[in-house]
Amino acid sequence: MNRTVLVLGAGIGGIVAAETLRKLLPASDRVIAVDRTGQHFFPPSLLWLMVGERTPQAFSRPLDRLLRRGIEFRQGSVTRIDPAQREVEIDGQSLRADALVVALGAAYAPETIPGLAEAGLCIYTMEGATAIRDALAGFAGGRIVILTAAPQYKCPAAPYETALLVEDYLCKRGLRAKTTIELFAAEPRPMFVAGPELGAAVRGMVEARGIDYHPEHQVKEVDAANRRISFANGAMAEFDLLLYVPPHRAPAVAREAGLTNESGWVPVDRHTLQTQFENVFAIGDITTISLKMGRPLPKAGVFADGQAEVVAHNIAHAWTGKGAPREFTGEGMCFIETGGGRAGLGKGNFYAEPTPQVEMRGPNRFWHVGKMLYERHWLFRRF
Repeated sequence: MNRTVLVLGAGIGGIVAAETLRKLLPASDRVIAVDRTGQHFFPPSLLWLMVGERTPQAFSRPLDRLLRRGIEFRQGSVTRIDPAQREVEIDGQSLRADALVVALGAAYAPETIPGLAEAGLCIYTMEGATAIRDALAGFAGGRIVILTAAPQYKCPAAPYETALLVEDYLCKRGLRAKTTIELFAAEPRPMFVAGPELGAAVRGMVEARGIDYHPEHQVKEVDAANRRISFANGAMAEFDLLLYVPPHRAPAVAREAGLTNESGWVPVDRHTLQTQFENVFAIGDITTISLKMGRPLPKAGVFADGQAEVVAHNIAHAWTGKGAPREFTGEGMCFIETGGGRAGLGKGNFYAEPTPQVEMRGPNRFWHVGKMLYERHWLFRRF
């Protein structure tokens, strides 16, 4: 019997799921990947783009290259999902599958904070990172504010890496003495779920570089004309350049399909990534997995990658009887770029109880080279 698996989204998790399934399933089974864009980019490299160390082309690849690996690629928007029937509409065209892997990621919602999108530049998009590069190139000194607009967001290290890389960039250009850098965070400490030790280490790195760190500041609104930020606690901040992490939410199509719960995200089995619907799985940033400490598993590419491997192997095992079932164990790691050709590494078990067990290594040149090699490995291996 010929079967079809449909992978919605071609970010890190979606690509790993589709390529692993293609390797494990017989040629007669179809693997279809869907994405609204025709280009994939490696998200960690946005940090280097911001400070002029990458071009967009250096870490982007056309998704139609998936065809070389026997994966059918459809460019289009997912307009409807019927998880009970495993039926999906792509720009109005209906497709049915025997298994569905939802890897649509997190949608950004800067519009939920009045004035944010008009006043600042988003660090999580290609357009935003490119605009930040251009803004920094023309920057002559003043006040730079880096802002997390909500306490939970993907790539938890990213705003702290941004602050450190911007500081390093300004030092190289001789502008550091003319610039104040402030980081306002909605969360109580850096990388909260990873634990107090890692959070203290990251905060220490930021403050050692003369960057003012303000935790537990929830942005209320931004006055773009007067370049002023108002916070829920009554505090105010002025800026000449604002770089922000936007609020996140699940894509509307997932919410309308009944896949999400009260958290606004898709709940899954923590080990198999199965949703409440049979043969419908969700991986990566769109999911929510509760931890013993009361917070959800962080949203990060390393988890999407590991979850995709588990889901692909389990679908293949169920269909072919080959191999063995797998479980996602909550193991993860994260490079933390600090500038100056150095990086740290946070690594550990996020499923450990009562709290995740994560340790910090570095920063040093070794882990910076490790991140560069990982970027090259990803782009070469997957495309």
